[in-house]
Amino acid sequence: MIETKDQKTADAFATSWNNLPAGSVYTPEQFAEWVAPLTRNDFENKTILELGCGNGSLMYHAASYRPAFLTGIDLGDSVVTCRSNMERTGFKNFEVIQYDLTKYNRNEGFDIVYCIGVLHHLKNPLEGLTSVVRNTKKGGRFHCWVYAKEGNAVIRYIVDPIRKISSHLPWWFTKYLIATPLTVPYFFYAHLISRSAIFKKFPLYDYSKWITKRPFSFFRHVAFDQLVTPQTAYISKEMIQKWLESFKEIDPSSNYIIFRNGNSWKFGGTKRS
Repeated sequence: MIETKDQKTADAFATSWNNLPAGSVYTPEQFAEWVAPLTRNDFENKTILELGCGNGSLMYHAASYRPAFLTGIDLGDSVVTCRSNMERTGFKNFEVIQYDLTKYNRNEGFDIVYCIGVLHHLKNPLEGLTSVVRNTKKGGRFHCWVYAKEGNAVIRYIVDPIRKISSHLPWWFTKYLIATPLTVPYFFYAHLISRSAIFKKFPLYDYSKWITKRPFSFFRHVAFDQLVTPQTAYISKEMIQKWLESFKEIDPSSNYIIFRNGNSWKFGGTKRS
């Protein structure tokens, strides 16, 4: 076992990921939207790295884009489930490595490196982004997604204080006795406000329109993920801009920061050739 400062977080998420049905918890459409502006054509016949692959729910769909080779890195024991889920795809050109993503380094780099929903759970998010950029080959592209400070006041002031307690409890207690009952009122709230634009000013309106396409079990999965982790940061656009500007190896003309669902940021760019 590789012991690091993020081990407790990795163990918590492994518990979450290892208690899900086989396959991907996400749809192909969700994957496509998460990695956009990258497209299938960008992945095809390229070397791809996912940092923080969990149970392979994203790799599962990345494989359908027919990359030349697909690598997943995760610190937690969810790598076992990830390998099993990847084998279900029939895609052969992949590897899953249990390792600290902040320390991972492959000298030749990858054509595309993506890191979805991981940086904000690290003790040092910038250290994670440094690994993303380090493992991107010259001329290659990287892409990340993080929780935003903007648009998340309800989560930061109501859910996050609960997380600081629930993350220390047994996973089954958090999932069934905290996440489940907390999900019920939001499930009805989301379905109510997403029906009409008159609710556009209500908290989490854009996000609610997105998540109401999924069943209650997915709502609970998201809630459990938020409540089981020992560490969560909410990152501002200003901070992301500072991060990107700090890497001289990134072509500044390639940088993008996209507000997603009113409560998160997608960002990325291209490494100089």
